Amino acid sequence: MSGITILGADGRARCHWCAATPQYIAYHDREWGFPVGDDRHLFEKLCLEGFQAGLSWRTILAKRERFREVFHRFEVARIVRFTARDVERLLQDPGIVRHRGKIEAVIHNAHQAQKLARREGSLAAFFWRYEPDAARSPAAAGPAPEAVALSKDLKRLGWRFVGPTTVYAFMQAMGLVNDHVEHCVIRAEVERARTRFRPPRSGAVRGGPAGARPPSRRA
Repeated sequence: MSGITILGADGRARCHWCAATPQYIAYHDREWGFPVGDDRHLFEKLCLEGFQAGLSWRTILAKRERFREVFHRFEVARIVRFTARDVERLLQDPGIVRHRGKIEAVIHNAHQAQKLARREGSLAAFFWRYEPDAARSPAAAGPAPEAVALSKDLKRLGWRFVGPTTVYAFMQAMGLVNDHVEHCVIRAEVERARTRFRPPRSGAVRGGPAGARPPSRRA
């Protein structure tokens, strides 16, 4: 992602990709890059990034609310109960991306997520273990090595539609990296949020006190 910024109607500089559609402004300013430690939100985002493969985020963002409706707000405990009949039902829904492989991947990955959360205490504890080093340059070209490692480990654990590009987009959006460009008005705000954020450690009870951030991940 380039270091170029664009000026919005309010005269503030933002990451250049906001110019693609007005929908991106609110997403960029309120969501993208802010750290997330909630398992449901993390699972939702990884699923939506999988649906985005070969498409634009604009398409997914426009359909996001319907995705949330049909997948029960991406509650893993509900999705694991989906059957082949649910897949066929979803394939008839014009409000989502009707791709059999991607729909089946959400259901399959819900089963993997359930097992992973039991083992690690939470999905957040597992995902945040791959947070790139703070010294990494913002918006460096290509997926970070940690995204490649996370992709490989998820595939090893049986997850689908989790290639390095998909996983890195997930990490950017969920705040594991701050890839707002240097002069973006939101970059400092995201960095403050990341400084305050404390992701859970493995074995932590979901919803309980978060563990301390590993010292090697912060300057």
